[in-house]
Amino acid sequence: MNHSVIVIGGGPAGLLASATAASKGATVTLLERMDRPGRKLRICGKGRGNIGNTAPLNEFLTHFGKNFRFLRPALSHFFTTDTVELLSDLGVPTKEERGGRLFPASDSAQDLVDAFVRNARTKGVTIRTGCRVRGIKRKDGRFEVSFGTQTLTADRIILTTGGASYPATGSTGDGYELAKSLGHAIVPIAPALVPLITAGDTASKLQGLSLKNVRVELRVDGKKAGEDMGEMLFTHFGLSGPLILTLSKAAVRAVDQGKKTEILIDLKPALDTAKLDARLLRDLAEHGKMHLENLLRGLMPPKLIPVCLEQTRLAGDKAAHQISSEERKRLRLWLKELRFTVSGYRPMREAIITSGGVDLSEVNPKTMESKVCPGLFLAGEVLDMDADTGGFNLQAAMSTGYLAGLSASDAP
Repeated sequence: MNHSVIVIGGGPAGLLASATAASKGATVTLLERMDRPGRKLRICGKGRGNIGNTAPLNEFLTHFGKNFRFLRPALSHFFTTDTVELLSDLGVPTKEERGGRLFPASDSAQDLVDAFVRNARTKGVTIRTGCRVRGIKRKDGRFEVSFGTQTLTADRIILTTGGASYPATGSTGDGYELAKSLGHAIVPIAPALVPLITAGDTASKLQGLSLKNVRVELRVDGKKAGEDMGEMLFTHFGLSGPLILTLSKAAVRAVDQGKKTEILIDLKPALDTAKLDARLLRDLAEHGKMHLENLLRGLMPPKLIPVCLEQTRLAGDKAAHQISSEERKRLRLWLKELRFTVSGYRPMREAIITSGGVDLSEVNPKTMESKVCPGLFLAGEVLDMDADTGGFNLQAAMSTGYLAGLSASDAP
């Protein structure tokens, strides 16, 4: 049967859902509230377009926390190899970088946007921009979609409005209200993959400094709540960068619950305490006449040295051979546990994605169809699913979008 489908939201999930449904014979109209589709995709990966991740399926799923099981059917239908093949067919070759991150070879997220839009239009999708949907109603087994002064009717609806982060790109949280109006429960939303605000002025003193190959631990009420290794960045307000973003979801939750929330940075993760102490003893012995301030240049970036001296209460002009065992212990502990108290987090508009959304228990993971409103399909960030940084979220959006489009078209 030829079903009319309206897709609401022109991000990666919506563009792939609409193209998939149209390719299976459905008549598809995509409604995008902004002046052009794919606005958020255009800024993904700092404009380079981190479109996916090459991690194997089981490893890939571990990046989604407690909701990972929901995604398995969608990823089984459309996964990384399918993304690479689709983009190749659309004239956008890809490349793999550190951590399995997948990018267009051109390093241009705009190329991804152009390809997805072209794909949808080639498949026969009608794309209408500047259409902010005000409401959806069920009437006589069909849907009435209202936007501006107009109303369209359809047999099926695919809701791919995204979350509430980066509202300037069109992700304003409208989809949550539309889903609620059709009977869905919404898991409370919060920013995820968001920079953290820290107490004191230490971070601001280090503003602009990027650390690589460090281990960062999140500690909540004195207990480890997460850990990862990689890159991070100091800002005027606190901490950012891939490591911090990955740990931010648990940190946001802890801060909101009023719990003591700390970030501990291990500047020397390759050395355990004993090996680090041996390294310090050797350096202090070999360079006994050198001022400690100069000796520290071999242990850390120059910008960290004044902070180190202040927090360890060590004198920078003290000769290395005069450093006591107690002072060496303070230095060793600081190198392994540079501490920051998390006092807050940046606003939703600065979060890469949104945590929370449409309750997954109300969506059939094998079809993406609503269990409470037949004929409604949901995909992408409007659902209560979010992952670590590294291309996982975009692949999930495309995979759920593909499955929603396939199911809404009544394809076998």
